[in-house]
Amino acid sequence: MSEIVLGVSGGIASYKAAELLRLFTEAGHSVRVIPTASSLNFVGAATWEALSHKPAQTDVFEHVDEVAHVRIGQGADLVLVAPATANIVAKAAQGLADDLLTNTLLTARCPVIFAPAMHTEMWENAATQANVATLRSRGIVVLEPAVGRLTGSDTGKGRLPDPTQIYAAALQVLEGRSQDLAGKHVVISAGGTREFLDPVRYLGNRSSGRQGYALAEAAVSRGARVTVVAANVSLPDPAGAELVRVISTEDLRRSMHLAAADADAIVMAAAPADFRPAEFVDAKIKKTADGVAPEIRLLENPDILAELVAARTSKRPVIVGFAAETGDAHSTVIEHARAKLARKGCDLLVVNDVSAGKVFGSDENEAVILGSDGTVEEISHGPKITLAHVIWDAVVQRVD
Repeated sequence: MSEIVLGVSGGIASYKAAELLRLFTEAGHSVRVIPTASSLNFVGAATWEALSHKPAQTDVFEHVDEVAHVRIGQGADLVLVAPATANIVAKAAQGLADDLLTNTLLTARCPVIFAPAMHTEMWENAATQANVATLRSRGIVVLEPAVGRLTGSDTGKGRLPDPTQIYAAALQVLEGRSQDLAGKHVVISAGGTREFLDPVRYLGNRSSGRQGYALAEAAVSRGARVTVVAANVSLPDPAGAELVRVISTEDLRRSMHLAAADADAIVMAAAPADFRPAEFVDAKIKKTADGVAPEIRLLENPDILAELVAARTSKRPVIVGFAAETGDAHSTVIEHARAKLARKGCDLLVVNDVSAGKVFGSDENEAVILGSDGTVEEISHGPKITLAHVIWDAVVQRVD
């Protein structure tokens, strides 16, 4: 059981912190909620005390005999501020200490996470971005806010990530992962692309995006700035990552090249369609009276992974490819994968045996990681988040 401090600052998303509190307490963790005075305009202290069974004070002069402004931070295993307003981010970056939460942030020697929530203009303001960069440079995990409905009719980047995703990110940080990706920008593709035949039908594949999202979750917990290019993924947005949604292979190609411009590492976990219809039919293709199926001519799609390798300068960024393979009469899965690694020119290739539909849609995976330097690492069957961390371990060894 961990001792967790849940800081709640004064934003409309404060009510969502109650869900976070429930997730932690139901998992057996002890949680002390420290609200700011302004947050009590949204959710009262009685709510936090009833749910946590602990006092929810805001001022350092309450219960002075406990020396709470020092003791709480000293005894915490994790401090999570959710929602984190622009104001609390600014105070933390400048080291201000004018209430119990900011004092606790200064005394904490444990991992600290901020889950920002604010209007888009506030998040994008140069002052806020500078403050976020300052916090990240100190090893603090600052999650990227989600894109969605904000206060009133506004929509944009600044929404608090889903509490379940914040909770998942917090658990990864609690495991004590090194912040070995701090200051690095990693780009991950996830999901499967679709190539439309007509307004109704498309060519696609069974990739769910789960491994790509696990890679994002792991990278966030290790301090990286994460961009996920997601092709037709229906999972909850990964907390702390910037999400770019795409549909077709060309969409994916364009977005990956754009995101790769300042990337330190790229992981192509998505499954782009190898082929696309030569023609798109504006109206739904109908069955014919004679029962003869129409012929569909296919064109080969660009090889995004090979393009990314060809476009890089020197050995930056580190590039990881994925190979979903099956054996055949000519070669084994690994033999096919070695040929693909040589053909693509990437640094690492994660090989999945997908015979009989294995891996797709599952929360678990097993793989072999082949390195261009001849290394081979076998990863036994287990959670996809475990494989994700092994992949990042291999990347960290190669990144500048």
